[in-house]
Amino acid sequence: MRYFPAALERLTEQFARLPGIGGKSAQRLAFHVLSMDDAAAAEFAAAITDAKATVKTCPICQNLTDQEQCSICADEERDHGQICVVAEPKDVIAMERAREYRGVYHVLHGVLSPLNHVGPDDLRIKELLARVADGSVREVIMATNPDTEGEATAMYLSRLLRPMGVQVTRLAYGIPMGSQLEYADEVTLLRALEGRQEI
Repeated sequence: MRYFPAALERLTEQFARLPGIGGKSAQRLAFHVLSMDDAAAAEFAAAITDAKATVKTCPICQNLTDQEQCSICADEERDHGQICVVAEPKDVIAMERAREYRGVYHVLHGVLSPLNHVGPDDLRIKELLARVADGSVREVIMATNPDTEGEATAMYLSRLLRPMGVQVTRLAYGIPMGSQLEYADEVTLLRALEGRQEI
């Protein structure tokens, strides 16, 4: 027996397909959309359609943009000789939030993951190699997550980039502010020791 109209069930199913949205959250979102007035619902639908139609990848760094190239690549005040490699576009937002990095980025759109059938050809690696091959890049910073796939991706890329005469570095990882040493795992402690600095 069906408890809700078919259209509401379809809407719930679509929300449930989004990452991090379970069945109850999907149902709550679907009910919220139904409670919107017609103008708000139309604006919501139009925003989805507009984003799908206009957002594309930057031909240089592979970040998301609605222009010919993204605002970071177009900014002549950025250091174009320093490329920070990240896994996803949302990682660019995280790095920019710190307001310290003044170089440019390269977005891979994933990480190597043999278990999920993601290999080198599934990532934007060729585009990175082409950027470095022109000779204007002096440093590539690996900023993939400090997990198994992120580490494997960073190591794979460093092996490809080193023969090109570019410096390849890795973000330092360690003990987060506000935490306690007794709760840190061995890998985090090792990274913290390796990335120590003089004070």
